[in-house]
Amino acid sequence: HADDTCLLAFLCNTTNKPTPTNNNANMKTAAIILSTLSVASAFAPAQNAASKSALDAALPRETVLSEPDTTEFGKIWDPLGLAEMGSDETIAWFRHSEVKHGRVAMAAFVGWWAVGAGLRLPGELAYGLNFADVPSKGLEAWDAIPGWGKAQMLLFAGLIEFHDELFYSRRGTHYMRGGTPGKNMVPGLYDPLGLSTGKSAEAKARGRSSEIKNGRLAMIGVAGMWAAATLPGSVPLQPDC
Repeated sequence: HADDTCLLAFLCNTTNKPTPTNNNANMKTAAIILSTLSVASAFAPAQNAASKSALDAALPRETVLSEPDTTEFGKIWDPLGLAEMGSDETIAWFRHSEVKHGRVAMAAFVGWWAVGAGLRLPGELAYGLNFADVPSKGLEAWDAIPGWGKAQMLLFAGLIEFHDELFYSRRGTHYMRGGTPGKNMVPGLYDPLGLSTGKSAEAKARGRSSEIKNGRLAMIGVAGMWAAATLPGSVPLQPDC
C-alpha cells in the first residue's frame, strides 16, 4: 500500500546520523510494524462489502408499518407489541407472512361461501365423486375430498411458496433485503390480466393497503366460520355453515 511505503520511508530516515547499525535497527522496526499492519488489514472489511450490506438491508420497520393507514384506531393496533420484536428483517418477514395469510383467507372465505350458497362446478371432482354431490357445509365439503386430492392441493401450495422464494432471489430484490413484502414473484399467478400494469406508485400503495385490510378481515371471517362449524353457538348470529 502507498501508506505503508510512506511509513517505511519515514522510519528509515528517523536517525540523524545514518550508520549501518541504526539503519539495520530502523529496517527491523519498520518490518515489524508493516507486518502488524498487514495482519490487521487482512481482517478489515472491504469498502465494497460494506456498501453491499447497506444496499441489501431490509426496509426500515417505520416504512413497513406505515401501511396500511390505521385511522380507525388512530395508531398502530398492536396490543401484544409484536411490531417491536426483532430486527427490520423480522418485521419485513411478518408483513410478508401477513399478506400471504390474508390472500389464503380471502380465497378460503370465498370458497366456503360459494359451497354454502350451492354453487358447483360441472363434472367430477374425483373418480366417483361429482361436484354436485359435495356437501354444502365447509368442513364437510373438505372431508368429502379424497386424500390424494388434499395432497395435490397442499403440494401445489408448497410449489407456489418454493418458486416465490426462488424467483425473489433470481428475478428481484428479496423482501428481507429491501424488496417489497407481499409482492408475488410467481409469473402469471397474481394479476394474470395485467390490471395493475401502468398504475402509479401511489395507486399501488393504496391497493396494498386495501389488500392488507381485506386480508385481515378475511382471516377473522374464516376463523369465525370455523368456530361456528366446530363449536355450535360460539358465534352469535352466525347461521349454520
